[in-house]
Amino acid sequence: MKIWLNGGLRDVDSARVSVFDHGLTVGDGIFETVKSVEGRPFALTRHLARLTRSARGLGLPEPDLDEVRRACAAVLEANPLPLGRLRITYTGGLSPLGSDRGDQGTTLIVALGEAARRPDSTAVITVPWTRNERGALTGLKTTSYAENVVALARAREQGASEALFANTVGQLCEGTGSNVFVVLDGEILTPPVASGCLDGITRALAVEWTGARETDLPMDVLDRADEIFLTSTLRDVQGVHRVDGRELTVAPGPMTTKAMRTFDERAADDLDP
Repeated sequence: MKIWLNGGLRDVDSARVSVFDHGLTVGDGIFETVKSVEGRPFALTRHLARLTRSARGLGLPEPDLDEVRRACAAVLEANPLPLGRLRITYTGGLSPLGSDRGDQGTTLIVALGEAARRPDSTAVITVPWTRNERGALTGLKTTSYAENVVALARAREQGASEALFANTVGQLCEGTGSNVFVVLDGEILTPPVASGCLDGITRALAVEWTGARETDLPMDVLDRADEIFLTSTLRDVQGVHRVDGRELTVAPGPMTTKAMRTFDERAADDLDP
């Protein structure tokens, strides 16, 4: 396996990042996960635009997107996979211990892992912790992901693949690594970005391609929704058959099935929509 680290391809065994890298010591970094299909990245332009927005929001120098594209192409060529998880990580680089950044430049890593197509439906749980819709990192895809690690571990303990958060005012927000949609009275609904959720790439495409409406949703909508589905880079559109103790009788339901089909067809027609 070859990865890209700070300007070139390296063998995994020889690639090294300093123990003083700010991404390691304080989580001062951003990332993107991009799906690759037969060596080609999906929606890369959108992912790179969000990488830049995240860098601005965190106060990092804007990444050189031409270099990031070269890195992605080199890693994909060096590691042929039918379906892959392409991970772009960009950190504050070598820095003093503490929150202050150093002046040694940033760190760029691009790596690839094998992926498998997700099942058509999954189980999710809700967790008691909240997303802060007014936080400094809200809407940024940062490497400060420990909150998600804790919530996802709880989901795994309960036989689920995802955990859903409310925000601080009790509205449905997002999953640890996904956005959530519900079908209510024949309409597809999803929380707005103002709820504190990440503006997911797949979320945005699903809204565009299905006509879903963004609106504030109370958490108890999960008890009433006719259908529920998740979106993310590697889930694409995935139905939900259980939320906590509630079993949905048909999953994926008819509107979720249509959304899945629409997404698959549109994505196959254009790998960089």
